Amino acid sequence: MSKYDSIISKFKNRSVLVIGDLVLDQYIKGTVSRISPEAPVPIVLVQETFYTPGGAANVANNLVSLGAKVTVVGKVGDDIEGQTLKKELTKRGIYTQGVFTDSAIPTILKTRIIAQHQQVVRVDRESALKEGKDSFKISKILPFLRRHIKEFKAIVISDYGKGMVDLSLLNEVHEVARQNKVLVIVDPKVEDLRFYGQVSSITPNKKEAELALKAVSEEARKAFGIVSTKLDTKEHIEANGQGLMKYLGLDSLLITLGEHGMYLFEPNKEPFPIATRAQEVFDVSGAGDTVISVFALSLAAGANRRQAADIANHAAGVVVGKMGAVAIELAELKAAIKKQ
Repeated sequence: MSKYDSIISKFKNRSVLVIGDLVLDQYIKGTVSRISPEAPVPIVLVQETFYTPGGAANVANNLVSLGAKVTVVGKVGDDIEGQTLKKELTKRGIYTQGVFTDSAIPTILKTRIIAQHQQVVRVDRESALKEGKDSFKISKILPFLRRHIKEFKAIVISDYGKGMVDLSLLNEVHEVARQNKVLVIVDPKVEDLRFYGQVSSITPNKKEAELALKAVSEEARKAFGIVSTKLDTKEHIEANGQGLMKYLGLDSLLITLGEHGMYLFEPNKEPFPIATRAQEVFDVSGAGDTVISVFALSLAAGANRRQAADIANHAAGVVVGKMGAVAIELAELKAAIKKQ
């Protein structure tokens, strides 16, 4: 038995709501044996094509792979890609009642072409962000949240900057979460993290955290003990992370630092460093989705924040050893923790 078995055993059927930008990931895998005569690019002979949930949908996929009961909220276009994404979610046991079809947009599609385990190119299709109120969101998505948000133990907001997460949505989530004492954990995209309000936790990576530090005024930096806008030394990470957490009024701040592991910050506690568990880094895409998924689910299962962050770190060490944004399986997580 591992020290986290009792927590992991409570993952099953924990109700989690995932809100954010839904993406369909397409993988085209093949081989390369020659260069095109038309341009100096490789010719990929296709052997396999498949689809997986991406963006916020990958967060949902990670959660359901660990046994959680997951509902995802977002929108897709009125196109074949939107139908494919909903099928992929349903196939994995993810509830899609909160996925709405908006004929004004295309489904966000990311196509990765891979040859001999090497990504050759990525092609993205998405619509530009709209300014002003989103009438579709107001008429469809917010009413759904009002009806169902009380049913969940935790809410994960997965912001990919594609327009789903805005102030109207955040205000709706905050109001109900406060009334019902529901955890709200955010994977951020905007530089000024005050945009997300006083949520339970935010999980930026190093680049996102440094951009957030830059968004803090010089006066506020001094007031909260932020000594720079960089996370390049242990001293800077600890002082700046602690200051940023206090500035934002969070219950915790979890900063992921790639090959340098993670740092957890909590009020009135010393910064908590967590060394990376990765044996081999093959592909970091989707690692942030895994971290927020496992961190949120562990908290919902009764873990304290340090335990939740450590479990999430083990999970991240598994997925970076795989190609593409791949969900962590429960058996893989248990095996990774037993190895420590």
